[in-house]
Amino acid sequence: IWLMPIMTSTTYHKYDVTDYYSIHSQYGTLEDFKELIEECHKRGINLIIDLVFNHTSAKHPWFMEAVSYLEGLEEGQEPNPKECPFIEYYNFDKDKNGATGYHKAGRSDYYYECIFWDQMPDLALDNENVRGEIEKIARFWLDMGVDGFRLDAVKEFFTGQKDKNTEVLKWFTEYVRSVKEDVYVVGEAWDTKDIISAYYNSGTTSFFNFPLAMHNGEIVKAVRKLGASTVSSFATNLMHIYDLYESSNPNYIDAPFISNHDTTRVSAQCVNNEEMMKMSAGVLLTLDGSPFVYYGEEIGMNSYGDKDENKRLPMNWSNTDQTGMTRKPSNADTVEQKFKAVDEQLEDPLSVLNYYKRAVRIRNENPEIARGETSLIEELIDSNTLALRKNYNGSEIIIIYNINTEDAKFNLSKVGLTDKNIRGYLSVDGREVILRDNEIEMPKYSIVVLK
Repeated sequence: IWLMPIMTSTTYHKYDVTDYYSIHSQYGTLEDFKELIEECHKRGINLIIDLVFNHTSAKHPWFMEAVSYLEGLEEGQEPNPKECPFIEYYNFDKDKNGATGYHKAGRSDYYYECIFWDQMPDLALDNENVRGEIEKIARFWLDMGVDGFRLDAVKEFFTGQKDKNTEVLKWFTEYVRSVKEDVYVVGEAWDTKDIISAYYNSGTTSFFNFPLAMHNGEIVKAVRKLGASTVSSFATNLMHIYDLYESSNPNYIDAPFISNHDTTRVSAQCVNNEEMMKMSAGVLLTLDGSPFVYYGEEIGMNSYGDKDENKRLPMNWSNTDQTGMTRKPSNADTVEQKFKAVDEQLEDPLSVLNYYKRAVRIRNENPEIARGETSLIEELIDSNTLALRKNYNGSEIIIIYNINTEDAKFNLSKVGLTDKNIRGYLSVDGREVILRDNEIEMPKYSIVVLK
């Protein structure tokens, strides 16, 4: 489970932290959080938290003290870090009036770097004292029992400076591994596959695979056949991405996803076409690595427009029992939910939710899916069909995808795939995948795992 920011903050989104050692009161207490970790671990669930250290809140004590000190300087007096060390925690500069990404520091003559919002000043991540603070923060949460971190906005540590960002990632990853050997770190680098590949040189475990995600990413494009995209081109691009990432970090764990808190939801990406939504999920959950499912995606929750608040609405647990339901962000619009709530979907075997549950079960029953070495079966790949071979610890599975509105039939003996059995399948309408006499019949938008 990845929790978005839970630390004390001034906003609904909590990406402006005012206290790195606390839980925001809207979410509970540190004791509540410890209990959550314990209950997760009892169930074999790891928990990671969002760690935001590209910037703090402008209401963070470090920043407030630094600005107050700068405001108190006499005309011509130079700031002295011995008097106020926090002036070196941020990027203050007298000569940045009117510069992009800089804002005035109170009533002082100084300006501070702030890429996202004037209430989120950027930290000076090349400062050893700042790094020491971040190490203390990371250790605090690791000692409490968290299993890792999602790192926010890694390409903005030093905006436009890939090598410096990579160095920050290397430092942080090596530090947290010195505290917890199997710590999981996943970075948000909203960029191209080539830039993400370069960041993998840091040794960081994972980066979200943005080239696969969103309405213009490889998954939804392949399912919807958008533009020139075909299943064949998806296969080629997928393998290229895998090869690229592995060349930078042979131990990388891919982190594919379809939607997140910054993007339109998969329902919008597929224009509420339930079959396409399910097929996109099926592709996602049979890919390498550690797929991320944004809450609500598994019930087809709807977002609306570009407003972030509309992408972060309360989980739709029930339309009849509102006990304990979260309130929506104050600036969110009323968004019509075209798919049923959790309680109703649980009762419908063909619901989006039960499709996700089945896909997750098949994934867990076949460790080759996440961990196997992947190769293409070229003879079974065309504009509508994809076939992958995955090998892990001497065990091999075959995954065949019929990404089409029409049924498909294949003779497996013609491609040397004899004596296979069905390990599991996914179909959008409940129809079975049938294998008899080495001939396989696949309904529209279906996936089958053979072994």
